[in-house]
Amino acid sequence: MSGSHGGRPSSWAVVAVSITGFTVGGVALCIGPNWVLFGVGAAIVVLSGILGLAVGIFSDVVLDEPRVISETVGGTLSATGGEARRGGGAGEIADAPTKTDPEDRPHG
Repeated sequence: MSGSHGGRPSSWAVVAVSITGFTVGGVALCIGPNWVLFGVGAAIVVLSGILGLAVGIFSDVVLDEPRVISETVGGTLSATGGEARRGGGAGEIADAPTKTDPEDRPHG
């Protein structure tokens, strides 16, 4: 199983519209400030937010596989029981880290 953060073309189009709005607004502030042009840039940014909701840009995220990162406890990568375990006495009781991501496969 492999993940990707590539995104759909519709999501990248929304990002391009948003960047255009920020650019127009930034240029408007630098050349004056020109408040009418700044308002146009702000309107473009608001439009990009509406477009983002319309195309479902937030559902476009693809998660990578869960990563298991070993933690150093007591100067060693493998703690063996007792209070030296991750979280102390109230910490993990399993010998190996558990998979915490409920996703079995990436979105797509």
